[in-house]
Amino acid sequence: MFLDDLFPDQLTASVYDLEWEKLSKSYKGVMFDIDNTLVPHGAAADERAIVLFARLKKLGMRTMLVSNNKEKRVRPFAECLKTEYVYKAGKPKLRGYKEALHRLGTEPKHTLFVGDQVFTDVWGANRTGMHTILTEPVDPSTDEIQIVVKRWFEWPFKKAKGVKT
Repeated sequence: MFLDDLFPDQLTASVYDLEWEKLSKSYKGVMFDIDNTLVPHGAAADERAIVLFARLKKLGMRTMLVSNNKEKRVRPFAECLKTEYVYKAGKPKLRGYKEALHRLGTEPKHTLFVGDQVFTDVWGANRTGMHTILTEPVDPSTDEIQIVVKRWFEWPFKKAKGVKT
């Protein structure tokens, strides 16, 4: 059902709080949105993100950035993290997710998607068959106006699949 695809499989306050050692036992690939998932909107890659990506690689996980931003935003960020990327991904359309899966070389059932938005990150990744993790935005004050509006409509879906309130 359409609405089921809007609910994440898992919720977290921050990507930096996830139990990556445990997740790496079931998932071989992980895709991330950038803005307000890893850093505040528009910010450069910081030390926390660099350390996280090095940790994921040490755990044997393949990483990928999947962003609707232009290459001039995504490429330097990816270079700092030493990871691949898909820019202008068109989320929630499936094209960008499928391209990223192909480049990662992982199956959807063995791939995580971590993002801060229900109507782009979660909706598209769920329809692709990946395990989705919705994170709280790093700094909501940096959101562009269209994202602020979308966030208001996200609140009914900000619970994990199968969780009744």
